Amino acid sequence: MLITDDFLPVPVPESLSATYLVPTAGLPSVTARTAVGTLAGRLAEPVYGLARQMLDSPLMSVDIRPVGEFPELPPDLLTAFGASEAQLDRLAAASHLVVVQAEYRPAGRPLTSGLRARWPRRVAEAVGGDVVDVFGLQFLDPATALRSLPDAQGRVRLVDWVLVPYSSDAEGLWFTTKGLRRFGLLELQTQGVPDHLTRAWGAVMTGAARRLLRDWTDGLAGEEVPAFVQLPVLATVTGHDIAVAYGNPEQHGATAPVLLRLELDPATDPDADSFLSLRPPAGHPGPAGRYFANACATLFSGIQPDVRYARSGDAMSRAIATARAGLADIRARFRDGQLPPETQLVVKYGLPGDDGPEYVWAGVTDWDSPDRIVGASASDANTDPTVRIGSPVVVAVADIVDWAVLNADGVIEGGWTQAVLDAGQPPTP
Repeated sequence: MLITDDFLPVPVPESLSATYLVPTAGLPSVTARTAVGTLAGRLAEPVYGLARQMLDSPLMSVDIRPVGEFPELPPDLLTAFGASEAQLDRLAAASHLVVVQAEYRPAGRPLTSGLRARWPRRVAEAVGGDVVDVFGLQFLDPATALRSLPDAQGRVRLVDWVLVPYSSDAEGLWFTTKGLRRFGLLELQTQGVPDHLTRAWGAVMTGAARRLLRDWTDGLAGEEVPAFVQLPVLATVTGHDIAVAYGNPEQHGATAPVLLRLELDPATDPDADSFLSLRPPAGHPGPAGRYFANACATLFSGIQPDVRYARSGDAMSRAIATARAGLADIRARFRDGQLPPETQLVVKYGLPGDDGPEYVWAGVTDWDSPDRIVGASASDANTDPTVRIGSPVVVAVADIVDWAVLNADGVIEGGWTQAVLDAGQPPTP
């Protein structure tokens, strides 16, 4: 292996493991093999054949255990990673666990992880329960677990597989990733991030994870698993990396790349994790936080904020009424995949402010519930510092005042309130 100042050799583990749980009240009536059988016709070959082979392999085990035989999962961490009270209550009431465990070779891609997740997902669907990803300490309802699986080309939304928790100290915010070890790659960390970049830097970390994971995948592409993969010391991150990681490649225009220096920070405690640290390039003058702020400004400059305030008058009222009347139809078309190819559905919703609601746009990524939408913000909000371009948002349908279908040229359907605003000068906030 050639070692230069331009590349950082990162060790590759010999094998990886994963564990999924399905809590049940009583013994489940569905076996793993029955769950596999229900996938016939729902999985195309060769994926279905691989799924059966994995179940028959000695590297995968599926068994049922009394809940007391499995180490207790920390409820505080489960809550921190999004567990609801209802999910925690169901876990506490469970008498048994369906335990899916597997060992696998580092491959850089989540295809095998996705296949492993199908068995507990099918069991969870049958018993009306949850899937618990022990690695990520996350509850995954069947719909969420299904959405996280690779598509026919093996592509995933990285945000479904990699979390970005953070904490605060005297030097600012400390960000880490949780999920890259699924693929054998060390987790990332950044220290000294300014407090006001909470959402923005989380998106940057996710984009950086996507870029590095792509390099990692390329390094593992051969028949033999190498001892090391060489990653570039100066990693480049673009707005496109962030958009792809969130599953919205059309949301970001071209942005200038941002350089981040990669350093290996090995753990001194054998029970602690080693990290790949993201730092400013060598020789950068000034504090690291200033560089991180400038990096965020560069990465999110490709999207112009579209923040408008409500205007009174019959025209705006009619526009809102028209948009809301079409919500049920556009939701059905979105869920059925009937929107035109290479288009994006966006919604406009209100955020409370001292001077009245502020209306911002968000790209729709999930509309399973008729009452709420999961998406990614398409602009920075003035009234809410947590709503930043690319940040995940949950929008109550009751707060929506407009929607639009966009392609590369702009609005092709909807956008009634925007037309009213564009017809005259918007008021100064």
